[in-house]
Amino acid sequence: MGTAAWAEAWTGGRRAVHIGNVADFNAQFVPASDDSTRHGHHYSCLAAFYSPHPAVLVLPHQVEPEWVRRLERILDWSEVEVHSGLAGDGRLIGPALAARPELRRRLDALALPVRHWGATEGTGTGVAAVRRYEAKDASHALFTRLAPGHPGIRVPAQLAVDSPRALAGVVDERARAGRTTVLKARHGVGGFGTAVLTPGRIAAAGGARNLLRRLADDQVLPSREGLLVEEYVEGGGRLRHPSFDGLITEDGTVHPVGVALMRVEDTAYAGATVGPGSVPARLAGAAVPFGVAVGRELAAAGHRGWYDVDFVTDPAGRLAPTETNVRLTGPAVAFMIQARLDAVRGPGHLVRTIDRLPLGARLGQQALLAHLEALARRCARFGATLLPTIPTAGFEAQPTVGVALAATDPDALDAAEAVARAANLALGDPFDPLTAR
Repeated sequence: MGTAAWAEAWTGGRRAVHIGNVADFNAQFVPASDDSTRHGHHYSCLAAFYSPHPAVLVLPHQVEPEWVRRLERILDWSEVEVHSGLAGDGRLIGPALAARPELRRRLDALALPVRHWGATEGTGTGVAAVRRYEAKDASHALFTRLAPGHPGIRVPAQLAVDSPRALAGVVDERARAGRTTVLKARHGVGGFGTAVLTPGRIAAAGGARNLLRRLADDQVLPSREGLLVEEYVEGGGRLRHPSFDGLITEDGTVHPVGVALMRVEDTAYAGATVGPGSVPARLAGAAVPFGVAVGRELAAAGHRGWYDVDFVTDPAGRLAPTETNVRLTGPAVAFMIQARLDAVRGPGHLVRTIDRLPLGARLGQQALLAHLEALARRCARFGATLLPTIPTAGFEAQPTVGVALAATDPDALDAAEAVARAANLALGDPFDPLTAR
């Protein structure tokens, strides 16, 4: 069975070293805090899926060996070498790895491709392009320039406002006209930097100034940095949030990967579905050529690696691009798993990733993995495969787990998700039959 052409291009058909530097990448753009670093380190578990077949994982949090052994069995990986717990004390993984010369020599001696979540100082070329186009005003300007050549694309209006007083005035004026406003920081990752302000929300807060102050206090938006006021594109429904993923190889060639359907809760990314039929051909037919055009501009600016373009759909079914992520993405994980399953089990897999499924009780990794093993057997009854993707956040104050679900039937995928959500929440009730093994 063949491997997807883009997957061959991504690592030259070779296994790779995966370094979980999510927190390091985010720290370039958002205020660093213990919470943001810890969350980034949990998310770095997705390093297991930076390519379809890893050789080495380098992770900030300590992980149980059984997690990777289970992934090896499901995805038919050869043995994966794991180095974990490098930055569990809150440090970033870049400095932690730099302080381990023996490990660095070991990785260099393997002479394998190295894949990071995204470029930071010391991870190779392209950092300037990343910092330029991770800025939401720069990506908006790029979208505006490219859109005339793509009839299925409409770019939301955007205005930069530097003064807090002027910003409150603009938002209040829009609310009086009955218009919803999207506010964006120039840089925002990990759920920080975007807010949707409806007229009702502004009125309930007693005006825009009060609401903006509250959002800054809650670290949703920056308190002093100028913000971008963006048009809210009306729309909704299942197809609201498509995302195009692509990659740029060292010679500057753009390789389209595919179009995912994201799940977005409020303004936060919560997972994605990829595979046959997940995105209608009409939407994909508009997203792919526009996404490739964006990739060519990123390549010309010096970016090499993964990127995506996120959209929302309007009531007429047109795509409105909202941002570019110049790094690996949540949907990339789904594409990697799909490519591997299609290669080893046959084509036609749908894959759905859910990065933060709530748990009804706090569980350490061993107990959580045992729970997921039992849950995987239940999902298998529907013809669905469950893979643990983020097993380290089960003992947080608000415990969660990341999983991926794979099936060849969309109904099986939906059924498995429903069972997984219910069983995870039922952990809080020892008498609930859903917790029975």
